[in-house]
Amino acid sequence: MHLGGEAPRTVHRDKDRAVRHTEGSRSGIAPPSAARASSWTVVPSWPLSRAVSRPSEAEVLTVRFGPGAGVYGVGQPLTARLSHPVARSDRQARATVEQGLRVTSVPHAAGSWHWVDAQTLHFRPPSFWPAHAVITARSSLDGVRITDSLYGGRSRALRITTGDRVEAVTDIAEFSMTVYRNGQTVRTIPVTTGKDGYRTRTGVKIVLDKQPAVRMNGESIGIPKDSPDAYDLKVRHAVRVTWSGEYLHAAPWSADAHGVENVSHGCTGMGTDNAVWLYNTLTPGDVIRVIGGPGQPMTAFGNGYGDWNLGWGQWRAGSTLPLSPAAERTSAPAAARVAPLI
Repeated sequence: MHLGGEAPRTVHRDKDRAVRHTEGSRSGIAPPSAARASSWTVVPSWPLSRAVSRPSEAEVLTVRFGPGAGVYGVGQPLTARLSHPVARSDRQARATVEQGLRVTSVPHAAGSWHWVDAQTLHFRPPSFWPAHAVITARSSLDGVRITDSLYGGRSRALRITTGDRVEAVTDIAEFSMTVYRNGQTVRTIPVTTGKDGYRTRTGVKIVLDKQPAVRMNGESIGIPKDSPDAYDLKVRHAVRVTWSGEYLHAAPWSADAHGVENVSHGCTGMGTDNAVWLYNTLTPGDVIRVIGGPGQPMTAFGNGYGDWNLGWGQWRAGSTLPLSPAAERTSAPAAARVAPLI
């Protein structure tokens, strides 16, 4: 319904976490034990310089991996939040940190870390994760000297799984959304998106969370109460895709516009029956792609998970490490297919 923030009670304060899915609309199926044995490290395993003894005055760097244990869609990036900043200018320290952040995937998927800022890294493959993959992130920095005054400490590992490959593609020009599961079309939904002045962002977004009801108020995005554009609505079956307040949701008040014209304040609206179905189908980490419109492109960081809007070369430029030759060979065929459509 809107691109701005909403009432304070719906604002997410921890932007490094996507909300864990609990509805159980589908399960992640672990691969057979034979596949588990083929677990493959997707970052180079280079020797780290361990300290003989940590100076008493040294600070200790720990890592918090995200988004949290659970089942996610194939578009979910991993995140690593550092307890202490590591300056961009100190490439050796950043390389040491990256070396110590190990990611394994079964089935294997080559990937790379990308420094978002001095304390945050994201990890993703060139394309999406495989469906029904088991992905583990862990730190081997305990006892490692990062700088003269900063040493690695113990950090808790993270394990997530992916479910089916689910993608929802909204074509703004066609006023429709097509939902795919594992390469097969499962439903096409008439929708309405952002009108002139409130255009829906284009590009790839990732489901952040789901809320059965959200209050959306125009004043939260700067629309005066007496404006013709003012609104104050309790929206049902809302699937969130940006922190600033873009959702996919039921919009029975605009039923005449579904499949016909764009009349929203930036969200993607649809009939209640379709919204209920979509709410039950999507889970955090699923892929939402918006095409065919004049809206501003989704940013890579800061407003949700826009990571897939960077090409693989741009993504790799955010790392201080080269991939191993084997990983580069594995990545190369997919490098030109970032966030592919079905």
